[in-house]
Amino acid sequence: MTFPFRASLALARTGALCLILSLLPAAAEPADPLAWRTAPTLVELVAHLDDWLDRRSDLPRRAQPPAVRLVSAARAAALDGLSSRHAALRGLYDAEAQVIWLIRPWSPRDPFDVSTLLHELAHHRQAEARHWYCPGAQELPAYRLQQAWLNELGLEPEVNWIAVVLESGCTPRDIHP
Repeated sequence: MTFPFRASLALARTGALCLILSLLPAAAEPADPLAWRTAPTLVELVAHLDDWLDRRSDLPRRAQPPAVRLVSAARAAALDGLSSRHAALRGLYDAEAQVIWLIRPWSPRDPFDVSTLLHELAHHRQAEARHWYCPGAQELPAYRLQQAWLNELGLEPEVNWIAVVLESGCTPRDIHP
């Protein structure tokens, strides 16, 4: 009569294991990659993107989120010291003032516009996280995060990777023999 005893012991172990597993906290469900679209305010959109950065990067979240302001392309160029012909400029981060400047037109429902905000949020974290050899060194990691976010949506960023890598290298310009 050893068989029924073994069977009941196995059944008891299985039941105990099921009970233990049912008491463990459930694994977090993967975040909805489109949840950002339902953020009712810019503050909540920033919080959603900060959560994404928490999960996808080693850059620590700062105690205070940056201020976010919308600005014309001409005003942004003046802020950055660029000519107003710099049409590719979509956002800026002012580390001293902790302000993200987004260039109009900008929409919280356009994934490419939101990816610009994410890119600038990465700069907000980078400003305090570590030393950078030059300001351009921050660009490649920020663009890689922006690319990863867009890739999760099935999109590809329009980035001149050669220019980004050159800027990230901190190499002096106009070197002549």
